[in-house]
Amino acid sequence: MTGLQRHFDMLAFNLASREAVQEDAYNQRVNAPRIMPAAPRHQNFEQMQAYARDLLVRQVIGDALNLVVAALNNAHFFLALVKATNANSQVSAAAQSSAQASQKAFVAAQVDAKFNQLEQDYGIMCELEDSITALGLAMHALLQQGGIVKAAQLDEQHTLVVDLKSVEIVGPVGAADKPQGKLVELRKVFREGEAIVFSDVELQLVLVTVASFADSLFKSVAAYARSMQEGA
Repeated sequence: MTGLQRHFDMLAFNLASREAVQEDAYNQRVNAPRIMPAAPRHQNFEQMQAYARDLLVRQVIGDALNLVVAALNNAHFFLALVKATNANSQVSAAAQSSAQASQKAFVAAQVDAKFNQLEQDYGIMCELEDSITALGLAMHALLQQGGIVKAAQLDEQHTLVVDLKSVEIVGPVGAADKPQGKLVELRKVFREGEAIVFSDVELQLVLVTVASFADSLFKSVAAYARSMQEGA
């Protein structure tokens, strides 16, 4: 989770920096070299604010999806080894070769196929699979469709739904109790023709959602390994 926390901290730093930047400071930086690569194409402060915001959204969602893929790939290799060795700590050359062959095919698969394979081969149904899939569809819209939702991204209800993990503070039961936090879902719904827009906090919750996904995945992997050991 260290890498994920680093992404979260960097996002917080970028959001704080964007709030603090002033137009005079931007113009000073622009003019500091006294020359530009293509001056007629220079963008003013307001234009760059919008561009930087769009770029940040694409970067955060792209990074989040890359982290998901890395988690899936790492989890699968461990699962493949457990299955090939029947949870034995001694890994034979044949078992290693079998796990590596399975891993090679898994790494090359699309994300939806990875989810299907985990369920079919190991009985693992990933929590938040729908949210990860929806983020992938949103990323496609951002990269290929100018950030506008089209029919290809819609479900049977003609919506694109992204469920993000958030925290709800539950008040103390007694006078001596402290408020407690619990994870809840924050639902974002996009319809055809609408732009993919996330607030600053929602962007942060994208990474929180990935953390929740990874935590659930690794717990499922550990449970599978225990079940194999107990059945050996």
